[in-house]
Amino acid sequence: MITGAWAANLLLGGIILLGSSVQWLTGMGFALVAVPALVLLLGPAEGVALANCAGGVICLVGLAGGWRQVRLRAMVPLCAAAACTVPAGTWVARRLPEPVLLAFMGSLVTVAVLLVMRGVRVPALRGTGGAVTAGALGGFMNSAAGVGGPPISLYAVNAGWPVREFVPNAFFYGVLVNAFSVAANGVPQLPAPVWLLAATGMAAGAAVGRALAPRVPEKRARGLVLLLALGGGITTLAKGLWGL
Repeated sequence: MITGAWAANLLLGGIILLGSSVQWLTGMGFALVAVPALVLLLGPAEGVALANCAGGVICLVGLAGGWRQVRLRAMVPLCAAAACTVPAGTWVARRLPEPVLLAFMGSLVTVAVLLVMRGVRVPALRGTGGAVTAGALGGFMNSAAGVGGPPISLYAVNAGWPVREFVPNAFFYGVLVNAFSVAANGVPQLPAPVWLLAATGMAAGAAVGRALAPRVPEKRARGLVLLLALGGGITTLAKGLWGL
């Protein structure tokens, strides 16, 4: 018989598997899929910290096969700006009431995704200045709520990057911003079986995502990213508003 604790652990592994497969398929989406559920299972601090750890590992493994496609000139200002705002995100997350923080971050994600879906071109997200803005928002959001991908996706859309080019650059950004976030938020204190299930979920999700990637057209992959981002933003916003 599966106990309640083991059922929760298996659910956690399944969530990480789904998030990992999406991340491998589109270059983003792990946090958008996993963070709301991880927060419910583990609590805000541990859920975000686990998402930072898992997201960083997934991006590091994914980057190994595509690092030659990384646009370093564009990524340097993105990552430098994120490094500056990660501590602020951690500071805010530790002081704001949880419902207020969730509602604020959910609003940011939802607005960013709707702008992308409508094909809006934002002058502030172009060139070096756009990279700094997107990186700063992404770093703050990643350390505060575990969701730092939407600003980078919005920047990539305004820069005209195709999905297949976006993926390795998103992995590169994910490695650094999650490393910054883990340094600021710490490593979650979880039992060994939970870490084992998380690792298994990441490995299985990588296999699924890599198998699907060549079979999914670019337009459909981009649509999946946006739908997942919108769902994550609305879910986070609703959870925050419900708790006010």
